[in-house]
Amino acid sequence: MSVTPIGGRLHDELRRKVTTASLREQKLRHEPITCLTAYDYATARLVDEAGIEMILVGDSLAQTMLGYENTLSVTVDEMLHHVKAVRRGVKSALLLADMPYGSYQIDSEDALRNATRFVKEGGAEVVKIEGGEKRADLIRRIIDAEIPVAGHIGLTPQSVNVMGGYKVQGKNLSGIEQLMRDALALDRAGVACIVLEGIPREVAAMITAEVGTPTIGIGAGPECDGQVLVFHDLVNLTFAPAAKFVRRYGDAAGLIRHAVQGFRADVKSLQYPSDEESYHLPTETKTGLDMVLARKRAMQR
Repeated sequence: MSVTPIGGRLHDELRRKVTTASLREQKLRHEPITCLTAYDYATARLVDEAGIEMILVGDSLAQTMLGYENTLSVTVDEMLHHVKAVRRGVKSALLLADMPYGSYQIDSEDALRNATRFVKEGGAEVVKIEGGEKRADLIRRIIDAEIPVAGHIGLTPQSVNVMGGYKVQGKNLSGIEQLMRDALALDRAGVACIVLEGIPREVAAMITAEVGTPTIGIGAGPECDGQVLVFHDLVNLTFAPAAKFVRRYGDAAGLIRHAVQGFRADVKSLQYPSDEESYHLPTETKTGLDMVLARKRAMQR
């Protein structure tokens, strides 16, 4: 079905709300799933209006929005602040929220409490947890509490210190075997989708064919059921070299720099604001003020 933009927003009546069930339907139809990150109201609204099926408030906001070195420092409260803002901008997309490092690794009670906060306070519809086999029991418990969960395997950024850096996973037979076990464990646990990050294309294709759960790739090749990118990578709002899988679709950094430099130049040269961009007194008030000022000048002579 083609959807026509009306008033800057895709016609709501023609857009079906994306759900965990509709994602599985898309996989069955072999219809690619699109996912982008968003961290604020304006971006979320634009991404949602564009028809993206899934919006992820990723813990990548630690770097893109808060300037941390990696994702490990961001807290649940910081994440919730951004999830709430994104929630206000989303109407049709399925809203996912990353559970940050430390929010689910300590114990299952703590994890369930934090997952509940993302749904009750943040308005998230799915929470995302990194890890495969070792997270399966925890994921089942969260799902039993009526909270959908997205899995995430391969290059899991919260494990950067254990992995010894951001490295492609599953490059040898033992690594491939572990990824398959992880994917199958998540599939059996009933996750809504599985993010496959930083794994060889061939391995991602095997996983996608093996599981009934939709797979969402990032640096995992085109055979995944869907693809996700960090919004700031998409529009060149990062300050580091792009990963191999990143494709730039715009240059927001260049646009912003040009706009800011133009503003500075116009202010310095007294070209901004112009008379047309300034407010003026009503004629009657201005006439009265001119008379008062004239009398004041006369008295000072």
